Amino acid sequence: MKYEIFYKGAFAMLKVQLSAGETIKAESGAMVTMSPNMDLKGTMDGGIMRGLGRMLSGETFFFQELAANRGSGEVLLAPQSIGDIEAIELDGSYTLLVQKDGFLAGTSGIEVNTKMQNLSRGLLSGEGFFIVEISGRGTVFLASYGAIHAVNLAHGEEVTIDNGHLVAWPSYMNYNIDKASKGWLSSFTSGEGLVCKFRGEGVVLVQSRNPAGFGNWIKRYIPGGR
Repeated sequence: MKYEIFYKGAFAMLKVQLSAGETIKAESGAMVTMSPNMDLKGTMDGGIMRGLGRMLSGETFFFQELAANRGSGEVLLAPQSIGDIEAIELDGSYTLLVQKDGFLAGTSGIEVNTKMQNLSRGLLSGEGFFIVEISGRGTVFLASYGAIHAVNLAHGEEVTIDNGHLVAWPSYMNYNIDKASKGWLSSFTSGEGLVCKFRGEGVVLVQSRNPAGFGNWIKRYIPGGR
């Protein structure tokens, strides 16, 4: 399987070339074009319980499964939001934790599940009690709102990340929820409330735009919006 990402940044699109017999699964509605010899069907991938779990984490109940059953073919995939696409190679040694709507597509060895966060992280992290957990061996394609930037942390190094900008991070990295500024008044007036503080070693992917921030901004221009 070969792939190429076009128009990186704001309007990214993924091209995947499949050899005969290869398959790829994608979020529902991701297919833009496909070769006439490709087969497309909806699948729950793991059954009803996994489908329900994905819904709780903000993903769709069904996936698209695109298969090159009648010879090699090509598909174009795109996320629903305006943003970037990043390819991550998983070797099976760790799982990847991903924001809501972050999964775009994955090769046949990739599994998409849900992970339940503890009470404090569920309430305060901005991701909810359930987040997407991606495991297995193969390539996973992540989607973001805005461009994707990798924050590389050495062992013991720390970084503070606004939770609205999180895209993905490896499960072996730990993070804590804290105030962005000292004191609640300072956090409120600075426009930064609760944030996630990560400690390395590891790589955290962030997005250049905050969906909630954009929603608040656009409301100012809608008649009657608040």
